[in-house]
Amino acid sequence: MPQTAISAPSAAEVILLVDDDAAVLASLQFALELQGFSVRPYPSAEALLAQPELPSHGCLVLDYNLPGLDGLALLERLRDRGVALPALLITTPTSEAMTKARAAGVEVVEKPLLGDALALAVKRVLAPAPRF
Repeated sequence: MPQTAISAPSAAEVILLVDDDAAVLASLQFALELQGFSVRPYPSAEALLAQPELPSHGCLVLDYNLPGLDGLALLERLRDRGVALPALLITTPTSEAMTKARAAGVEVVEKPLLGDALALAVKRVLAPAPRF
């Protein structure tokens, strides 16, 4: 299947990455930074929620299976705070997570993350909406 050409990330766009597995967090941060993204990693939902200010440009990449607040509950809290960044949910394929994510209007990227699937999904949600 041919790849869709998607522009390089803007320096003003920050990825807020939340995963409780330190090895996964570090490897995703490394992979995204190799693609030119600025990444702020957080080991928990609470760590991200503790930030007094979040960027206005970029996106959220949230693990669904977080201890305490899951990724969708974290997204709901962020939306309640007025954070309108587009969001991606990382999860293993489960019907419950997928159904909830779709209902919330969140794109899902399934684990295992193969190739540049996550970077392409991030670029897709960051791409400006087409103007007609």
